[in-house]
Amino acid sequence: MFNPYKILLVGCGKMGSAMLRGWLAKGISPTNICVIEPHSEDVSLLRSDLSVSVLSSPEELHADYEPNIVVFAVKPQGMKDILDPYCGDLTSTAVVLSIAAGRNIAFFEKIFGVGAAVVRTMPNTPAAIGRGVTAACANNNVNPVQRAACQDLLEAIGDVVWVDDEALIDPVTAVSGSGPAYVFLMIECLAHAGVVQGLPLKIAKELALATVAGAGELARVSDETAETLRVNVTSPGGTTAAALEVLMAEDGLGVLMDQAVEAATRRSRELSG
Repeated sequence: MFNPYKILLVGCGKMGSAMLRGWLAKGISPTNICVIEPHSEDVSLLRSDLSVSVLSSPEELHADYEPNIVVFAVKPQGMKDILDPYCGDLTSTAVVLSIAAGRNIAFFEKIFGVGAAVVRTMPNTPAAIGRGVTAACANNNVNPVQRAACQDLLEAIGDVVWVDDEALIDPVTAVSGSGPAYVFLMIECLAHAGVVQGLPLKIAKELALATVAGAGELARVSDETAETLRVNVTSPGGTTAAALEVLMAEDGLGVLMDQAVEAATRRSRELSG
């Protein structure tokens, strides 16, 4: 493990700032973190809000600055233009940690060289509250110390899983990267169904949100599987069983979810290509 960390964070939008706050909460010293944020209005806000060094471009870095980890938390559009200034000394000995969707390891190796240590990740939006899950894939140049350091930094925003095959990042994107949207839609649909049955909209929304949030937390902390929890709450011949007959029909939720994840996986592959 690097001791101390020397982190260069490029991009401090929603995901970048979530990671940054997580690192500070873990006890990483602000003096060991440097942020580069090209948007001038964000720079002023970050400087007033956080006790880390915030620059507007890599040209402002000291000539002898050598980070252990360079985290790219920027949008994938125009990525090559963003990365070019970081070639050379800034990334020659550091591990490159990317959270840019749709950019594969080969993309970074082409820019930084085939010998570059690169970790590609796919976090999801609950990272904003420290409850995300991130899938990570490292190339063969990443050593155990670098991998452990990346694990430590990513754990600041939630759980971490590693995949050896980079191709698995596409279904990961479809399941966990896009997954929060499926859950939000579930809340919307459940509330709407309640309104159809006569509930006032405000009450239906409160019931749907609390039910999904509570069930998710129960599944998280329980030692039992989701299947077992479902069975436990389903009395034979009861109301839940009646609803599940619809949701678990041949053309029900399971089939729709398979189709949805397949579509998202396919689109992820198209974007990565």
